Amino acid sequence: LPEIRRPEIWCIRPSTVLSPPCFRSRGRSPQPPAEDEEEDFDDTLVAIDTYNCDLHFKVARDRYSGYPLTIEGFAYLWSGARATYGAHQGRVCYEMKVNEEISVKHLPSTEPDPHVVRVGWSLDSCSTQLGEEPFSYGYGGTGKKSTNCKFENYGETFAENDVIACLVDFECGEEVEMSFMKNGKWLGVAYRVRKELLGGRALFPHVLVKNCAIEFNFGQREDTYFSVPPGFTFIQHLPVAERVRGTLGPKSKAECEILMMVGLPAAGKTTWAVKHAAANPSKKYNILGTNAIMDKMRVMGLRRQRNYAGRWDVLIQQATQCLNRLIQIAARKKRNYILDQTNVYGSAQRRKMRPFEGFQRKAIVICPTDQDLRDRTIKRTDEEGKDVPDHAVLEMKANFTLPEAGEFLDTVLYVELQREEAEVLVRQYNEEGRNAGPPPEKRFDGGGGRPHAFRSRGGGFQRFDGRGGNMVTTTRGSFQNRGGGFRGSSGGNGSTGTGRDPPF
Repeated sequence: LPEIRRPEIWCIRPSTVLSPPCFRSRGRSPQPPAEDEEEDFDDTLVAIDTYNCDLHFKVARDRYSGYPLTIEGFAYLWSGARATYGAHQGRVCYEMKVNEEISVKHLPSTEPDPHVVRVGWSLDSCSTQLGEEPFSYGYGGTGKKSTNCKFENYGETFAENDVIACLVDFECGEEVEMSFMKNGKWLGVAYRVRKELLGGRALFPHVLVKNCAIEFNFGQREDTYFSVPPGFTFIQHLPVAERVRGTLGPKSKAECEILMMVGLPAAGKTTWAVKHAAANPSKKYNILGTNAIMDKMRVMGLRRQRNYAGRWDVLIQQATQCLNRLIQIAARKKRNYILDQTNVYGSAQRRKMRPFEGFQRKAIVICPTDQDLRDRTIKRTDEEGKDVPDHAVLEMKANFTLPEAGEFLDTVLYVELQREEAEVLVRQYNEEGRNAGPPPEKRFDGGGGRPHAFRSRGGGFQRFDGRGGNMVTTTRGSFQNRGGGFRGSSGGNGSTGTGRDPPF
């Protein structure tokens, strides 16, 4: 039995893996996670909303407790969840207990705050990243409060076995007051928000965790963990008519959309995806891409690039592994998704869409003019430090296939150049990529075409890892993994891809 606790054992069969809390040595066994196909649940109860939570947040069957995935790169990610109901009147409260700090020995010792919980209130329209946007108000275990990514000292630190009570008072004249208690001790008012800014919208219980298992008391328990101030009502005890239900998810896969972005690096896929999601808030799109995953690796609201001392290529590789796992989970959940990758290989398009059978499957092709693509590439490199290797782009160009409606796609939409113009440009790309041949820096060891080569690029270096031509590149002092994104033919000429799309 001790062997089963080893992370490498957990990773043998990801489809059947259980998260580390299930292998506790202290005798506490959580409820198993909720089934992928949702069971009947009393919708009048205040509970964790399985629709308004991150895909990597595992919700227990009773819907009052949960924990995040923590294997491999997931240990870097924040994981959030909101309650099914919010409130916009009265004096309302709930409790949250930190049940366990999950062991994450595979994280480097330099990782800041490997175990932390942030708890509070947010609007239904906010993201799961509590405290990192307007109308999202959190109190974290580091002794900080945060809203709109502004962190300030507040209260006390808290950790495993501590209980935080979250209080909101809508009866303070022109303001709404939010305060917190730790183990029965009141910590003072954390936020005062003018009612006119909320506009009558409800605030929902919200938690954001990093490698911690938590449990809520919305009022379903016979006894509270600690006493709360007189006059406050647990949100479950409010009449249903006085509560506000969060956004309801689709009832069937036929009501769900999966939008597959198609385009070369820097074409504008992520920009379009973010704008489209913001313009359609009722659909609550889950954007699946490495950029979205890196956003969940923030430290004190800052992107990981500014707070990471380890090897950047390793972190990107782990983010890519997380993405692959999240896509597997997504295909079993009734939600709306945007798959934000290049997806230029025809084989990759088919492979990625097949698990989403029953969804409305659409391809969104972003094919700007060649000059616009060049300009956007330069801009992205300057602003983000991302620099995709030239020969990698050439391989994608050589294998660029425009998707067609048919067996695995219902609709294909063109955002910039329309179909006829895009076809002309893509044929030019195909020819350009195929005529380019293998990059001159590739050298082979004679053992199956495994390259062992390094070359300078932009102050960094590129190397092939010897596993079928997978590339790792660095730029501007940080690393970017191309983990498995490119593989040439058996001869190693780099002109024929296997359809394994890179994480750009």
